[in-house]
Amino acid sequence: MKHTYQIQGMTCDGCRSHVEATLSKIEGVETVSVNLQKGEAEIHMQKHLPTSTLQEALPSKYTITQKEAINVFAEAETLPQEKKSKLQQLKPLLLILFYITAAGVLLHYKNWNTQAFMLDFMGLFLIVFSFFKMLDLKGFPESFRMYDPLAKRLPLYALIYPFIETVLGLMFLMRIEVKIALIITLVILSITTIGVTRTLLDKKSIRCACLGTALKLPMTEATFIENAIMILMGIYMLIQLGI
Repeated sequence: MKHTYQIQGMTCDGCRSHVEATLSKIEGVETVSVNLQKGEAEIHMQKHLPTSTLQEALPSKYTITQKEAINVFAEAETLPQEKKSKLQQLKPLLLILFYITAAGVLLHYKNWNTQAFMLDFMGLFLIVFSFFKMLDLKGFPESFRMYDPLAKRLPLYALIYPFIETVLGLMFLMRIEVKIALIITLVILSITTIGVTRTLLDKKSIRCACLGTALKLPMTEATFIENAIMILMGIYMLIQLGI
């Protein structure tokens, strides 16, 4: 069962992320998708919950009122369109990965070196992804804490994560303490991948913070795959470097 609600009081992406996270924790709520521009929230729930229950869970600065209910049969009819829109939302991520890969290949195609390509790919990956996180340093931590296990326990980690990615990216590109950079990258990406895997298995509908909050990407298998690629590259490089 899906209902649409009007929410007043949201002023930024951080508000949107906080509202999504808060409503998702309510018993009986399956998924929550908040549109900041429209000031609306689409909530999938196991059974109808009173609006008062939703209001009590939210901070007093937010006011929630029911707008409309969508029949489950109508929802089933629009399912193919929803799948198509999800692929369209993933287009920025796929394009970014393509350009990073192309850049790595062009840097070494005349004198191919697999290890050098992998280090440049990892460096460019981390730099580009940290850039998008930097666009909304206030909203990113809230979104990141929705699925990263360490960020949930240590809020400071979510705040400094974009800067950690930037430093690691520079270390790969400048070949500074590569072994240390590889180990740290493997650790943080493994932790994030655990959270991504849990989210996918629980079939929760949340936004992926991999490219920050500027690009509203859904959490899908693509997020798991991109992390897995980086982890496999890191393990390969550590083996090649004799660790």
